[in-house]
Amino acid sequence: MKPTIAPYPNARFRRARQSESIRGLVRENTLTVNDLIWPVFVRDGEGIEEPVPSMPGVVRRSVDLIAAAAVEAQALGIPAICLFPYTDPSLKTEDCAEAWSPDNLSNRAIRAIKAAAPDIAVMTDVALDPYNIDGHDGYVVDGEIVNDATVEALVKMTLAQADAGADIIGPSDMMDGRIGAMRRALENAGHHNVMILSYAAKYASAFYGPFRDAVGASGALKGDKKTYQMDPANSNEALRLIERDLTEGADMVMIKPGMPYLDICRRVKDTFGAPTYAYQVSGEYAMIQAAAQNGWIDGEKVMLESLLAFKRAGCDGVLTYFAPAAARILNG
Repeated sequence: MKPTIAPYPNARFRRARQSESIRGLVRENTLTVNDLIWPVFVRDGEGIEEPVPSMPGVVRRSVDLIAAAAVEAQALGIPAICLFPYTDPSLKTEDCAEAWSPDNLSNRAIRAIKAAAPDIAVMTDVALDPYNIDGHDGYVVDGEIVNDATVEALVKMTLAQADAGADIIGPSDMMDGRIGAMRRALENAGHHNVMILSYAAKYASAFYGPFRDAVGASGALKGDKKTYQMDPANSNEALRLIERDLTEGADMVMIKPGMPYLDICRRVKDTFGAPTYAYQVSGEYAMIQAAAQNGWIDGEKVMLESLLAFKRAGCDGVLTYFAPAAARILNG
């Protein structure tokens, strides 16, 4: 039953806004450090921090400095760090075999983080694009991104990451049936506690450009990803995909991009009640940073407001490049 609101002046909504202490008492949503997952980019070498020009403040780090970053994140109380590799072009092939090599960048970084910061959860990316000479998330055969053969490769990649010590597997490929195949493989291999945070509703978005620069996929990509990533016009399809992935064994689900798709976040949380995350992607981050650097907005305030929007939309957490900066502010 819809509550009755008293007429003015019996109801004065400004009473609840009169001071910070009162506003805190009635605040509906709160952002904390526990809501943050920090995506980081790993590259080969030692002692290297290489700026990503299209993402001000973001760098590619060598494995040793990724471990140091994880120590920093753990000290800030950030619960999880997510790895994305910048793979040497010479290792990109049609068969993508580097994707499941025990000694690839991601797997070396997992082990280094676990040794240096054992209390932080390590999330990985599962997709073939960092290793594919064609820049696609799946195998390309006669111009088609094929599904089932790609799923077989993704399973091998999943097991290699789990063997290296990953806590959370993040399939970002959008192939059909991959969650069920990964879950069965993890169970059969004894990795019963490895979680799957599925990129269940990942849209074919124009907001990913700076990320592709960061992982070196921009120049390699041939064509687009519209045959496997979602049409930005669709909403009901997202719910069907979320339901499928939860049924197949996903522990948590993600919507990507973030702020342009807050309506999807809200629908997913209201419909399923499952742990729901969003990715504040590179284009969103870059726009805020560019406007802040030009003095057009207050960067810190917009950063925190944008992150709070995810909580208001029903998200349990957010992957964001702002994680360390936000954590320092939230920690006071």
